[in-house]
Amino acid sequence: MKIYLLEIKYEFLKTLRLPAYALPTLLFPVFFYFFFGVMFGAKQTGSVNMATYLIATYGVFGVVGAALFGFGVSVAIERGQGWIEVKRTTPMPIAAYFVAKMAMAMMFSAIVVTLLFIVGMTAGKVSMPISMMLSLFGVLVAGSVTFCAFGLALGFFCGPNSAVPIVNLLYLPMAFISGLWMPIMFLPQSIQKAALWMPQYHFSQLALSTIGASRGEPLALHIGVMVAATVLFSGLAWVGYRRDEGKLYG
Repeated sequence: MKIYLLEIKYEFLKTLRLPAYALPTLLFPVFFYFFFGVMFGAKQTGSVNMATYLIATYGVFGVVGAALFGFGVSVAIERGQGWIEVKRTTPMPIAAYFVAKMAMAMMFSAIVVTLLFIVGMTAGKVSMPISMMLSLFGVLVAGSVTFCAFGLALGFFCGPNSAVPIVNLLYLPMAFISGLWMPIMFLPQSIQKAALWMPQYHFSQLALSTIGASRGEPLALHIGVMVAATVLFSGLAWVGYRRDEGKLYG
């Protein structure tokens, strides 16, 4: 356990000291929330106002970004540098490497969500009971596991130079289609139908359900899609990991 905790500690500190990752990951969701959530916060969206609604959706946006860039891009770059092979020469179990990446992504997710709460409560004049806030926080941080698996799969199939553009090509369009930048009901019907195929959409609906602003679809559907996506992405990551092992040690 001490090895795992040390690896988590130094993975977090290493990532925090990388401004190219830390600053965009922490500040972009807050910046977009400030522009849309605060500027148009008084507008009513179903049972809540825009400022409250967008805390949930930009929370999802921030959590997914922390997982895909912190986990996926990081693994792709470190694979290219041979860092995983270096780790394997040490007594540290290889699982500690991946657990530390996931813990780091979850910690950054928690920081992003906390910053959104602070901006929402102060600049956005959001009023939310503590119990609701804790539920939303828990759903957002827990949901990062699915996208850590997604990031890990991308990390094993993308090269160190192609990882960032590939992740951006997936991350930004999927966020828009899933209704993370603006409420899904404001988007064209064709995009709303396409959103059903996006795990980010189901993640956002789980987050919105904690504040009473979801579309009323069964929670079992959203949970089932998230679980299935986690299993699928984890399986792809395992295939990529075994492929790398075969090249190196086969």
